[in-house]
Amino acid sequence: MEKIKLKHISVVIVALKLLLIAVVVIKYLPNASAEDLTFNQTFFWFLLAGFLAQIVDGALGMAYGVTSNSVLLGFGLSPRLASAAVHTAEVFTTGVSGLSHIKFGNFNKALFLKLIVPGVLSASVGAYLLGSVIDGEYIKPYVSLYLVVLGGIIISKAFKKNAGKKTDLKKAPVYALFGGFLDAIGGGGWGPIVTSNLIKEGHTPSTVIGTVNTAEFFVTYFTAGILIFFTGIQSWQIILGLILGGTLAAPFGAYIAKKLAVKTMMITVGVLIILTSFYTLSKVIF
Repeated sequence: MEKIKLKHISVVIVALKLLLIAVVVIKYLPNASAEDLTFNQTFFWFLLAGFLAQIVDGALGMAYGVTSNSVLLGFGLSPRLASAAVHTAEVFTTGVSGLSHIKFGNFNKALFLKLIVPGVLSASVGAYLLGSVIDGEYIKPYVSLYLVVLGGIIISKAFKKNAGKKTDLKKAPVYALFGGFLDAIGGGGWGPIVTSNLIKEGHTPSTVIGTVNTAEFFVTYFTAGILIFFTGIQSWQIILGLILGGTLAAPFGAYIAKKLAVKTMMITVGVLIILTSFYTLSKVIF
């Protein structure tokens, strides 16, 4: 593992993105209708949505999937199609975000290696279940309640003097295991669960955010691949808008993560988790 260098990770990210582009162009693009590829106001609205969601995700390590998935569900897509669209777009946004974080130094290789294997495995299982067995909507309320509590814990941690000093990574694979699975079946959750728990423990927010974002590329890649197998690619304008907007925003999010103070980031992350979780709960209740 020590022989793995940052340039190797960067090369793999670029290679996998090119492979996905080739598969989409060769297998799925010829089946798209003329209406699918006519860029009207839907495309530009989702370009803006993808840009804003990725700014937040790149800077705070979460909320791209949660916010984008909520918008798609409100737009009328089923949970399965919404998750497939979000994860397809995230392959590109998280790839650029991960490369940007590596460039800005927001990266911990030891943490990355502890996250990637359990995250990919659990996400693959979750994507398979969502694609062929269950509806991810059933588990969302319980995840949201957990995240509300977690957001409060993070805010309280921001006011403790030892915030940002911890280096113990023993629990990281456990967080990745749950985060990958819930992200796949719920359309979002990797960042809120993995980033939140690691920051809650006192790890440096900018490093956690950059590393979790980089690992998310691989988690998302396998999730998207499995969901595309079951659903194909639909809603081209939405997906392309999310991809372009998110890709343009990714470097800015990584830069912001590098510059924000630890206390400010922890408070912002906590508040964001609480607000997005309450929004998810309100949709279920009302």
